[in-house]
Amino acid sequence: MRVLQVASEATPFAKTGGLADVMGGLPRALADLGCDVTLVLPAYREVLAKGLPLEETGLAFDVPVGTRLLPARILRCRLPGSRVEVLLVANDDCFDRPELYGGADDYGDNAERFIFFSRAVLEAAIRQDRPFDILHCHDWQTGLVPAYRSLLYHQAAAVQRARTVMTIHNMAYQGLFWHWDMLLTGLDWKYFNWQQMEFYDQLNLLKTGLVFADRITTVSPTYAREIQQTPGGCGLEGVLAGRSDVLTGIVNGIDTEAWNPRTDRHIPRPYSDDDFADGKYAARVALAARLGHAAPDPRPLVAFVGRLVDQKGIDLVVELLGRLGGGGRARFVVLGTGVPAIEDALRRTAAAFPGTIDVVIGFDEGLAHLVQAAADIMLVPSRFEPCGLTQLYALRYGTLPLVRATGGLVDTVVDTTPATLRDGTASGFTFDAIDSLALEHALSRALDAHADRDLWTGLVRRVMRQDWSWDTSARDYLAVYERALAGR
Repeated sequence: MRVLQVASEATPFAKTGGLADVMGGLPRALADLGCDVTLVLPAYREVLAKGLPLEETGLAFDVPVGTRLLPARILRCRLPGSRVEVLLVANDDCFDRPELYGGADDYGDNAERFIFFSRAVLEAAIRQDRPFDILHCHDWQTGLVPAYRSLLYHQAAAVQRARTVMTIHNMAYQGLFWHWDMLLTGLDWKYFNWQQMEFYDQLNLLKTGLVFADRITTVSPTYAREIQQTPGGCGLEGVLAGRSDVLTGIVNGIDTEAWNPRTDRHIPRPYSDDDFADGKYAARVALAARLGHAAPDPRPLVAFVGRLVDQKGIDLVVELLGRLGGGGRARFVVLGTGVPAIEDALRRTAAAFPGTIDVVIGFDEGLAHLVQAAADIMLVPSRFEPCGLTQLYALRYGTLPLVRATGGLVDTVVDTTPATLRDGTASGFTFDAIDSLALEHALSRALDAHADRDLWTGLVRRVMRQDWSWDTSARDYLAVYERALAGR
């Protein structure tokens, strides 16, 4: 099966979030299962500056965008450590910029940039020497690809029999643009209607992909159900409910080589489920030194690692810290960057309880690994979470996740109760209400469990033995591809 994966970012080329991690792992796992996989990305400034072994393909063409013809040049390399071919669409006017999408303020021409990219993908695909079976598109930046395949390129030999799959990584980001940007797409104005490309008088690129794709997936079964209702669908719940027969939720995997306590170069001592206590203590010593402390605190270490934004429930964490900072039951560390007002609130709270709370503002990959290894409990109190990777990393490192029961969090973490302890499924702690008191109650349960050394040791060993690699997820995607092709 020949698969073209289309995305706006992928590790190690360019990254702003979890999408990049998925696109660094899924193509490799599909290739391991025997698929012939090609990944196509924009050739951002960030990509070209990495010194990767890029080569010219000699393939160049003009792409119609409105009344203009924008030049595209195709570069090529491999996804490191795999046989996955990577094609990079180069155009300096579109992609030679300091940020992928514009940072705090989106670039004003993002519609034009990703209209160009989506159409360039099809132009590159039809110039390949072998046809594709599947065009797998990810998030709004690629939402036009299924429409172009159906409306403009359906007779091109390389994609004539191809089926399209659209994956939603986060419904909150839909690619909404001025209605006159429809003219840039080159598609007939008749498709700008409430059933296809229009959303409250705006052009909606994610909706376009959902309407024209043959199959739709999202990144967990629970999120697949949540987005068919208000508020999870963010206004597109009707579209998704109407296509529920082709919608599948598949939990993301993780890179089990990069996130592996047995081999992690970011932690001072490798460990497994057999000797995790020694490994986690060594990480605690290293983390204390990194944070400027003479020795590790003997109290349980509770951590938060992630974006400091409303979606992640960080306001609940701020309230929790304000109440528990002087209580003495636990030590807390927060690592992340995000909304300036939240960053300031965390700094003030940490200053009020210097012996209990450490806050590090910024993104540091090595420190994130060290915190995962050192912590006992990882807080993931998200308001909504399509899948989530933090809790999966935590499970891998023997750090029990405490999550709100939503989306992929509830699909990957089983609450610790007498019943789940008996049947051997317990893997963390959950709470339901979007409320800091509910979070505090769940944390109290977790700390009580931590005080029972035999209970906690059993939980840690159990979760460290779970398999969250991409292998199972990739097999589920293969099944989706096969269903798409069966409907051809």
